[in-house]
Amino acid sequence: MDIKEFFKQFRVFDGGMGQELLARGIKPISNLWSATALLKEEYHQTVIDTHIDFINAGAEVILTNTFGARLRRCEDTKIVDKFEYLNQTAVNLAKKAVDKSGKKILIGASLPPQNFTYMSDLGPDKNKIFENFKKQADLINEGTDFFYLDVMCSLEEAEIGINSIKHLNKEFIVGLHYKKDGKLPSGEYFIDVLKALKKYKPLAVTGSCVSVEDTLSMKKDLKDIDIPFGFKINAFKEIPFGWKPDATNPNEVLGKDTDITTEKFLDISQQLIDLGSKIIGGCCEITPSHISELKKLKC
Repeated sequence: MDIKEFFKQFRVFDGGMGQELLARGIKPISNLWSATALLKEEYHQTVIDTHIDFINAGAEVILTNTFGARLRRCEDTKIVDKFEYLNQTAVNLAKKAVDKSGKKILIGASLPPQNFTYMSDLGPDKNKIFENFKKQADLINEGTDFFYLDVMCSLEEAEIGINSIKHLNKEFIVGLHYKKDGKLPSGEYFIDVLKALKKYKPLAVTGSCVSVEDTLSMKKDLKDIDIPFGFKINAFKEIPFGWKPDATNPNEVLGKDTDITTEKFLDISQQLIDLGSKIIGGCCEITPSHISELKKLKC
């Protein structure tokens, strides 16, 4: 499959793998959250089944369950010796799901922030951030079709991530997280960062784990984008600025926006398609039922 040609057409991604696993009974260990399902073999079938449910709902692309398997979280929970196992297990479970589905599905290697999620602060040692990106990328490279730099919160973070995977010569998509008025946590505007990333020749640039309101606030500027773009919408009530993940269940802290029904998700997605979006998927709290509605889109 020519992956560049694949992404020239509209494509459907999966939804919020982590929140869906928690909803299906995964009991998270500290801030490992969904990565708990990799650590404990008793949950492996749940990971496979969740991937399959997204595929059966219509997802043409699934992401590995590696968002919580970053080295920092392994350090926080004192399981650094399990870092390699967690990441390789996530890829293997995604591959098993695709094989079981019998469908031609792409697997995106989810490469998350290497410090805190939703924050542009990279900490005092940016070389360590680079090395941590590289270590995780090396573990999830084989068996996946492209990298998805997930929830990048500044141009600098995205560029460090891109540079960390250069040696692997693999195609990639950059997922940018933004908040009010399309501003990343760094203060940079989504459209500006997207355009700055064009020189790296990504397959696409998406909004990653972003709210409906913040996405639709940029409608007039989305018409001027000349590279493939898309969105993975979340259904959290709110992600407080500066919030850091801890041992609590995110469902309890961030809440769920029950207004984002499957019907509303379809309506939002159609609006984004009409503005030129080539990728639609979901993030936290977006379920297989939401993704299933995308079969009704008019592209």
